[in-house]
Amino acid sequence: MVKIRLKRMGTTKRPVYRLVVADSRSPRDGRFIEAIGFYDPLPDPAVVRIDEDKVRVWMRRGARPSDSARDLLVQQGILAAPPRVQRAPKPARQEEAAPVSAPATPPVAEIAAAAEPAAAAEPAPAEEQPPATEDEPAAGAVAEEEEP
Repeated sequence: MVKIRLKRMGTTKRPVYRLVVADSRSPRDGRFIEAIGFYDPLPDPAVVRIDEDKVRVWMRRGARPSDSARDLLVQQGILAAPPRVQRAPKPARQEEAAPVSAPATPPVAEIAAAAEPAAAAEPAPAEEQPPATEDEPAAGAVAEEEEP
């Protein structure tokens, strides 16, 4: 696979980079196919020179930029910035953080108290009863008393 990436040059503590097109199997500072730009991060502002036409030609041929090369290309306006994925905000925690000396498991009373509202909120499912016959009243029905 062909990659567009940065090749480090310069001396110790004074890096200068070339933006190169290279085979992904070749070492970072090793053999490359073509140099398509230059990046010097030390001056303020940083010096960046990139040949847009060569970048577009190599991208059409299937070259993939590395993360740092992509950042440079986006900064220079050659590539469009990737769309940001907005995540839903995390729900706020109901409890505050427990003190360090507190046990890891909650007391039994808290567990029982937490279970009660859940049980009260959901009605118990009704048990199905067989239909009543003339001889037997329904299971939930109140028997009428006969007067003598």
